[in-house]
Amino acid sequence: MPEEIFDVVDEQDRVIGQAPRSQVHKQGLLHRAASIFVFNSKGELLVQHRSATKDEFPSCYTSSASGHLGAGEDYAESAQREMFEEIGITAPLEYLTKLPASRETANEFTVLFKAVTDQVPTYDPLEVAGGEYVELSELQRRMAVHPEQYTPPFKSLVEWYCREHKIGH
Repeated sequence: MPEEIFDVVDEQDRVIGQAPRSQVHKQGLLHRAASIFVFNSKGELLVQHRSATKDEFPSCYTSSASGHLGAGEDYAESAQREMFEEIGITAPLEYLTKLPASRETANEFTVLFKAVTDQVPTYDPLEVAGGEYVELSELQRRMAVHPEQYTPPFKSLVEWYCREHKIGH
């Protein structure tokens, strides 16, 4: 399988070139990602447990679905694709926010989308070890006790979401 090609971007998220995934990560180049928070009708967030074979943050917990944008792909296209590929869900997406690229977001401009559905996830075993729905206040408690078990971008997104919706701390 050929290596993924990403758009490399500047500090304003403007495309300045393309590079293979390995080069982007190795050199810490700025690039793009989409992340989706899937909530069920009870308001619980689907938290994904990443596969042990992932090259970044293996066996950590993260967004319901997330991934890099391929070269030329936009954030919404990527979000729908990743949500279907990783967890087998197709649902309308609502744009929530865009976090700037930083160390906390793994040098990724990250757009967060929200979906609300009671579809049962079907996990891609190469990407996902499993998942569970969690109340946000319980997720905050777990993250405070074991922050190392969560990907840095996910922690940033949860902090933003809970601050915006006045949840917990």
